[in-house]
Amino acid sequence: MRPSGAACPASVQPSFPSAASTPAPSHYRTLWISDIHLGTTGCQARYLLDFLKHNESDTLYLVGDIIDGWQLRRGWYWPQAHNDVVHKLLRKARRGTRVIYVPGNHDSMARQFMGLAFGDIEVADEVIHVTADGRRFLVTHGDLFDGVMQHARWLAYLGDWGYTMILALNRWFNGLRTRLGYPYWSLSQYLKHKVKKAVSFITAFEKVMTDEARRRDCDGVICGHIHKAEIRQIDGLLYCNDGDWVESLTALAEQADGTLEIIHWAHCLAAPAAQKAATVLETT
Repeated sequence: MRPSGAACPASVQPSFPSAASTPAPSHYRTLWISDIHLGTTGCQARYLLDFLKHNESDTLYLVGDIIDGWQLRRGWYWPQAHNDVVHKLLRKARRGTRVIYVPGNHDSMARQFMGLAFGDIEVADEVIHVTADGRRFLVTHGDLFDGVMQHARWLAYLGDWGYTMILALNRWFNGLRTRLGYPYWSLSQYLKHKVKKAVSFITAFEKVMTDEARRRDCDGVICGHIHKAEIRQIDGLLYCNDGDWVESLTALAEQADGTLEIIHWAHCLAAPAAQKAATVLETT
């Protein structure tokens, strides 16, 4: 891994509460985003809209849990910002970006439409992505390799309820930080990573995912699901997780030469203008 200085446009201004300028967006060969959870109060739609405004790509993968069907079945929540995200994604597809939607567990209803396209957005259960430098990556949300999801779904629903409560607390906490002039910081991520069982689960999940990539004769895997952005080598294969847009505000990007890196959008927005181009990213 090595640092890269290309992921945050040097003059990025967040679109809220005001924008002092409109910089030319960064352009990548490929972008991966997942776990947006539209339809929930925890969704950071305004941050995502700002990210989509400043970052373009030849191909954009939506790696599952884009719309949260679980929450929408419990009660309807769909503010204008969530509608704006959908329109932004459709507009990108219309204007020439190849957009591929790989459903996850919260939007598994979309799996019945495999092989079809909606508004120029392709739907696929999984994809083999070949990088510019010739590496093969299995792209999948990850829920199909999660033992809890496959064998104890009731426990997954219970965990989702508790997680929703934590996200509500995270939203209140960051609202207070914003009013006090502090940047975004994920309380929910902090609490989750302090729990030893959560850390153990994440480690096991990463190993299962790389084992599956090896079985498919791939050089690595790109997934979402566990809301923890990371790039690291596991037993000779590359594990990449693009994170989420309820906690970490992250995406995975491929540069023109095949270099992969994690974009931490909260860091980009918080960094002083002169330092934005030097934001440290995990790359390989």
